[in-house]
Amino acid sequence: MRGAERGFTLLEILVALAVLAVALMAATRAIGLSVQSAGQVKLSLLAGWVAENRLAQHRINRVWPPVGTASGSEQQGGIELAWEEEVSGTPNPLFRRVEIRVKDPADPGHDLRRLVSYVALQK
Repeated sequence: MRGAERGFTLLEILVALAVLAVALMAATRAIGLSVQSAGQVKLSLLAGWVAENRLAQHRINRVWPPVGTASGSEQQGGIELAWEEEVSGTPNPLFRRVEIRVKDPADPGHDLRRLVSYVALQK
């Protein structure tokens, strides 16, 4: 029975290789997306620290923040992150609303983190 000893045909091998190539491309894409996602998570975490540091500075310095906008940058984790801060009044004159937005270094039009809080007048 020579038919029972036959191996794979060329067509079967080519189909198997095509299926393997598609699976490897999908795995490579998934790994690439995972690495990119990890980078975004890191940037978001660092931006959160920058925003919290700005708010903590207002509270620690015990300086009544003036109404208006301010901007600057802070280095966190070896990355320079720009921030914008908007201070506005509230119905209660003893409080000020502080909104801090930390910008994406690659796309300044995109906010990585936005933090809104209130600062009380220290007497």
